[in-house]
Amino acid sequence: MRVKDLQKDELQFFYGTYLKSLDEQDDVMSALLKGRKSFEDLVHGLTDEQFLYSYGDGKWTVAEVLVHLIDTERVFQYRAFRISRNDKTPLPGFDHNQFVPESNANKRTKDDILKEYLSVREASISLFETMQNDHLKRIGTASNIPWSVAALGLVISGHQKHHENILQERYFN
Repeated sequence: MRVKDLQKDELQFFYGTYLKSLDEQDDVMSALLKGRKSFEDLVHGLTDEQFLYSYGDGKWTVAEVLVHLIDTERVFQYRAFRISRNDKTPLPGFDHNQFVPESNANKRTKDDILKEYLSVREASISLFETMQNDHLKRIGTASNIPWSVAALGLVISGHQKHHENILQERYFN
């Protein structure tokens, strides 16, 4: 299922902004694979100064942004897993702003964060590559809103691309 094939009832408008970061021809798998390469390139290109840089008081460092991406992918991956297995239990939201200070991102190394990211991304790829089209179309509830499994997979990649764009605009320029 491609970005352009998603229906309005598969995700809320707010999350659609993440999809605008993707090529509308991307499907879940191509977006996940492109994102893996992009993240690796980003981390390998960071200097130690950039890694701990924040563009303002109260703004996350680059390291914190990277760990935020990992944390969010884990949550969305779990949601996709549950909904794909036809679990109708509404899934709770999470406070990403609470996760960041608890992540100890600024005490970690680039290699450590990259290793964790690659493990999480491989798990996402493994999960989604086994899904049939009917699984991708299943709709469940997370954070009190409806989601299709495909939308969750695409938002994982779109969320990453969105933050990579912010890093380019606000941190590296």
